Amino acid sequence: MKIAFVVQRYGPEVMGGSELHCRLIAERVAASGHAVSVYTTCAREYTTWENVYPAGESVLNGVTVRRFPVARIRQMDSFNAFSDWIFFHEHTESDELEWLDRQGPVCPGLLEALGKEESRHDAFIFFTYLYYTTFWGLERIKGRKTLVPTAHDEPALRLGIMKEVFARPAAFMFNTESERKMLAARFSFADKYQEIAGVGVDIPDSPDTAGFFRRHGLASSFILYAGRIEPGKGCRELIDHFLAVSPRRPDLTLVLIGNLLMGLPSHPKIRYLGFVSPEEKNAAMAAAAVTVHPSRLESLCMAAQESLAVRTPLLVQEAADPLKEHCLRGQCGLYYSNGPEFAAALELMLDDARLSRVLGENGFAYVRENYAWPVVMAKYDRLFRFLSSD
Repeated sequence: MKIAFVVQRYGPEVMGGSELHCRLIAERVAASGHAVSVYTTCAREYTTWENVYPAGESVLNGVTVRRFPVARIRQMDSFNAFSDWIFFHEHTESDELEWLDRQGPVCPGLLEALGKEESRHDAFIFFTYLYYTTFWGLERIKGRKTLVPTAHDEPALRLGIMKEVFARPAAFMFNTESERKMLAARFSFADKYQEIAGVGVDIPDSPDTAGFFRRHGLASSFILYAGRIEPGKGCRELIDHFLAVSPRRPDLTLVLIGNLLMGLPSHPKIRYLGFVSPEEKNAAMAAAAVTVHPSRLESLCMAAQESLAVRTPLLVQEAADPLKEHCLRGQCGLYYSNGPEFAAALELMLDDARLSRVLGENGFAYVRENYAWPVVMAKYDRLFRFLSSD
């Protein structure tokens, strides 16, 4: 089949959850023999939508990538102020469409290409419900189309225009049952094709845990956070919780890897390692006593899947239902809602080696059963059969 993906950003440097999710799926679909195209923008950063990649067509890992320039730079401060107003005050549909323009990325060329080139493709798959490219792209494509919402419970879902976003697709690929239930409480999926798919995870062979300790001068156990390091991901709260525990656990280190978007306190037991290679990330996760996932807003969390793939248990924020679902369905981690619960759960896993080992083994089995690549791709194969049926 000829499969087209539509996503707001795309590229090897784009590490956002939904964008990376899209790229991994697109590359696997291409590797399975389908002709895959991606319609996207020239932007690399969501904070500005500045055009960085050249416009036009290129090929990345077997996927044809078609990029279109963004028409205007995003003004994040004014957008945030407008969001604060529209989410909590009476407003009109026109206000919501203005919000969508301010959200961006405003990309008329992409929409024009979708309208002209729909007949060239057998299926269109849109990633992330939230953006201009999805809202207007779903309107342009007249045939059957699929949405991968990557949604969490947030004020944007309550905007009236989102009813159109969730009414237009014929099919939905959800990340977790928690995400599906949350959306089904707000939108109707009657007569829609639905699948809990998520994204696959590779099972690494023998991560170099001893080397990781040696390379980074770590002499004792540590807990790991991997991802964007910013307040919106719960990182400030995580650091506060860790600092409260640290006097009782003077040998314990908090290690952070990923894009640093906030200040970190100067503390001998807080280590920021920057970006690391996939192999080094696997080694970090396998060497960690626990990986911590403090975000309240997740639809899946690929870092949690990667942790379980190396048999390391999770400690997650209870408010994030998909993360809590991983812990409960997989019996692979604990969850907390405040500082004392964080401390109690963490110390339980640190002190009970058998518990941590069982949680890790359970998590490995959970990932292999639900998020191994053959499992995920079989679900996309079923989707393609549905989209191509009369």
